Amino acid sequence: MQNLLDELKKTLETDERLVIDGNLNKNKVVELALALDEDLLRLLLRSEPIKNHFFRDINGTLVFDKIEFQRFVSNKQFLPDSYTSFKNKIGLTANGEYLTESKEVVLAWPYKDCVLEGGQTKEDQKRSEIFWNTTLASDEIDRLLDPKVLTNFKKYDKDGEHRVDTITSKDNLIIKGNNLLALHSLKKKYAGKVKLIYIDPPYNTETDSFKYNDYFNHSTWLTFLKNRLEIAYELLEKNGVIFIHIGDSEMHYLKLCADQVFKRENFIATIPRKTRSGKTDVPWKLSQDFDWILIYTKSAPRNNALFKRSVNRRYYKTEDFPNDEWRLTDLTTQRTILERPNSNFTLIDPKNGNGYPVNPNRCWGVTKDSVQTYIKKRKIVFPGDYDFLKIKQPAMRVFKSEEKDKYGDDFDKTYVSTDFLNHAMNDLLKKTTNKKGTDEIVEIFGEKIFPYPKNELLLKHIIDYSTSEGDIVMDFFLGSGTTAAVSHKMNRQFIGCEQMDYINNVTIERLKKVIDGEQGGISKDVDWQGGGSFIYAELKKANAYFIDQIEEAKDTETLWKIWEEMQRTGFISYRLNRNSMELLNSTIKSNGKYEDGQSPLSLEEVKQLLIEILDKNQLYVNYSEIEDETYQISDEDKRLNRNFYRLSK
Repeated sequence: MQNLLDELKKTLETDERLVIDGNLNKNKVVELALALDEDLLRLLLRSEPIKNHFFRDINGTLVFDKIEFQRFVSNKQFLPDSYTSFKNKIGLTANGEYLTESKEVVLAWPYKDCVLEGGQTKEDQKRSEIFWNTTLASDEIDRLLDPKVLTNFKKYDKDGEHRVDTITSKDNLIIKGNNLLALHSLKKKYAGKVKLIYIDPPYNTETDSFKYNDYFNHSTWLTFLKNRLEIAYELLEKNGVIFIHIGDSEMHYLKLCADQVFKRENFIATIPRKTRSGKTDVPWKLSQDFDWILIYTKSAPRNNALFKRSVNRRYYKTEDFPNDEWRLTDLTTQRTILERPNSNFTLIDPKNGNGYPVNPNRCWGVTKDSVQTYIKKRKIVFPGDYDFLKIKQPAMRVFKSEEKDKYGDDFDKTYVSTDFLNHAMNDLLKKTTNKKGTDEIVEIFGEKIFPYPKNELLLKHIIDYSTSEGDIVMDFFLGSGTTAAVSHKMNRQFIGCEQMDYINNVTIERLKKVIDGEQGGISKDVDWQGGGSFIYAELKKANAYFIDQIEEAKDTETLWKIWEEMQRTGFISYRLNRNSMELLNSTIKSNGKYEDGQSPLSLEEVKQLLIEILDKNQLYVNYSEIEDETYQISDEDKRLNRNFYRLSK
C-alpha cells in the first residue's frame, strides 16, 4: 500500500495543475478525477501499479473507478495536511476557487443538499459525544426517513413504572434513538401541532466532540443542523416558535442556515444569555461569557404590529371601565419634534398639575390639538392613576375591543411575546448561567452528573412567554431533560428525543423525580406538587445495533466477530467496493499483526470502515416491516406501534 501511495504522489506531482505553492492539492485531484479529466486519466494510465489498482478491464475496455480513487486519496495517509472540496469545510469561493484565488465570493456549502444522520455514542465517562457522520446524497436515500418501529415501551407515573396499555395524543413522550429519524417518525402524527421547539444542540467546539473529521466539521455540523431544522419546521404549528441555543463559534453560520429554513422574514431576534463570569484562557481574546438564542416563528402574521404585540399582553379590568379591558402602550413616537412640531409641548396632568416635558428625540404621539380630547376620554394614563401601575411617564390606554376591531380574526393568535425580550433580559444576563443549571442537577441527584445543563428559569421564561397550558413543547436534544421537566411543571405537553445512553440514568430519573414532586428549580415559583406521567420508547435498532458494538470494541479480534455477524444478519451497502473488502479482511483476519510490524489500517480506521459499509438506510427497523419475522417484534410491540401511529384522541 505504501508503494502505491508513493507512486501515486510522484505521478500526480508531474501535473502542474495539481500543485499549489509547491504541494499537491487534494481538492484539485479529486475534482479532476470526478470530472474524468482526460489529461489526468492519461497520466494515471502511464503507471502500471496505478492502472491495475484504479482501472477495471471490462470486455477489453478500461474503466476508471473514480469512487475508489476518491476514497484512496481521501485517506489521511495520503496528503494528511490537505483535504478535499467534497469533505472539508465551508468557505468563501468564486467559480470554484477559494477567496485567496478570486475577488468575487459566495458562501460554499458542500453538503447542503445531503442528509447527515449524526449518530452519537458515549466516548467515555466525561460524556463526550462522538458523531459518525455518514452523509447521504438525496438519490441515495430510500428508506432512511420512513417511520420506525418503537420498542421497550414504559409508562411512568407517581406509582412508578408500568407497562403501556394505550398511547393517546395527549401523552408526554420520551423517545430514545437518532433524533433525525425519531422526528421523521413523529411527523405523521405531530406535523403542524407543536407550539414551541427549544433545542440546545452541540456547539461544534473542541469540547463537545463534533469532530469526526476536523477538516470538514463546519460543513457536516451545518448539514446536521439543517436536516433537523427542516423537519422541525414541519412539526411546528403555523404560529409556532423555535428557540435555538448556540455558541459563538457557529452562531453566524447557523443564522444563515436558519434563515433559509424558516425564511428570513420569520426571524424574531437574537438574544444573549450570560453563561458565566469568567476570564479568557487566550490572552489576546475577549472573555466569551455569553452564548446566544436565535428565535424564529414558522409564519409571521401579515400585520407586523400584531406580530410585535399580540402575545401575553396584560389587559386590566377596572371598575371605571366595566364593559371593556385595556392595556398600556407608549405615548411617544420615534419621530422628533423637528418632524412633528405640533407634538412639541409639555403634557400637564389635570389631576395635580404635574408637567411632563416632551422628549425632543421622540415627541408625543398626540398633538397639541388632540391631547385634550384624549384626556377627556381618559385615554391617557398618568403616574399614580392606578396603584398597580408603576409607570413614570404618561402612557396611552388601548382598549381590547378596539384591538379586536383592528386585527379581526388574527387578534387571538399567539406568536412570541415582546415581554420575553424586553423584561426577561435581566434574568438572562444574571440568573441563567451554566452554574445555575449545574446547581439544580446537584440538588436533584446529590452530585454533578451532567455537564453544563441549562437551568429551569431560562426554560420557564421561554415556555411562559411563547405557549399556553396544554400546548406541545418539543426538545430533540433533550440532554438532562430540563425542557421536559419545566414543561411538565408548567402543565405543557412535552415530547423529547435523546440518543445518548445517559437518557436512562439522568433524563428519565430526573423526570421521575419531577413526578414525585421535587422542589428544585422553578418548583416553588409555580407551586409544583408533583403528578402526571410520561411514556418512554426506543427506536428498534437494525444496523444501529452493529454500530454500537463497533464503537465499544477494544481490539481487532472483537471487530472480526462483529464483521462475521454483520455479513450474516446485517445490511451491507451495495456501494462497498472490492478493494475496501480486501483491505478490511486482510487487516482484521490478521488481528493487525504483520511480518513487517505494520498494519494497513489502525483499529480506529477499521471501525470507521465497518461503520461506513453498513447501509445507513437500515439503521433502525421501518414500521412498514413490522411483520417481518427477521426482526422478532413481539405482538405487544406490534399492537402499541399500531396504536401510536394511529394515536387515539
